[in-house]
Amino acid sequence: MHLIATMDLRRLAHIVALAEERHFGRAAEKVHLSQPAFSRSIQSAESEVGLPLFDRGPIEATPTAAGLLVLERARRLLFESRCLQRDVTLFREQKLGDMAFGVGPFPAATLLPGLLVALRTRLPAIRTRVMVNNWGVLVEQLRAEELDFFVADIRDVPRDGDLEVRLCGRQTGRLYVRRGHPLLQHQRLTAAQVAPYGLASVRLPVSVQAQMRLALGLEPQDRLPVALECDDIPLLKQVCLESDTVLACSDEALRAEVATGGLVPLDLPDLPTMQSEMGVVSLKGRTHAPVARFAVDFLASAVLPSGPQQPGP
Repeated sequence: MHLIATMDLRRLAHIVALAEERHFGRAAEKVHLSQPAFSRSIQSAESEVGLPLFDRGPIEATPTAAGLLVLERARRLLFESRCLQRDVTLFREQKLGDMAFGVGPFPAATLLPGLLVALRTRLPAIRTRVMVNNWGVLVEQLRAEELDFFVADIRDVPRDGDLEVRLCGRQTGRLYVRRGHPLLQHQRLTAAQVAPYGLASVRLPVSVQAQMRLALGLEPQDRLPVALECDDIPLLKQVCLESDTVLACSDEALRAEVATGGLVPLDLPDLPTMQSEMGVVSLKGRTHAPVARFAVDFLASAVLPSGPQQPGP
């Protein structure tokens, strides 16, 4: 396998393209080559390795065992090459750099406004692109190198070899209802009494779903009574302020509504206090530009535990 050292990055990129597209024509188009030239590149790679890297079927090309081995190393080398080019550019030009990052629903509602104000105030020359979504979509975008990093609840984020996950802190959460909600008339409320009104929530982590099933007396295979699942916190708040829907949310995201008395936390002794584990996720081996380091440090320092606020007079 020492012959791999003679294979240039361009040819490694062709191997990755064919593995992803599984079709010579589509892969050639992806790397801006004619199909004959692309086929010659793959054949040259196989000649250098001394083994077939792809099985050519009538419909698609699939990596052989040797192809999978080369593919894993190729992806790693290409990633390192992109990182090197990026880091050298930043070092040479002393650039702050533009930034693209992602945030989950809760940090979008609680941490993002402060960060964007700080960026626009202290670093007005940079350009920033923000994606608000759940952790699953953000992981995909991070691996596609569309994002520099993202901050979200990290409990369900896979601890794979290519991801660096940094826990920053925890935020508490619970169930809330509008002022005057029928559930507030009960002297001793149980979680089971909540179910008929339906829950509104972001996509809950698996561990939180398990806690809520237990409190509601549901079996592990039963679905939670989630009537509205949405990653837009302001929209969830509006629905719960104007209906009897019960909102599952972080305390910090509802600070203003609780302070004015619009939303009230439910006292549910049989439902454990929920916590979100906020963290920053990035690709291993990726050096952050100065502006990204500023953003990561800002977000990490801003994640503080919070409890429910008492309604104002």
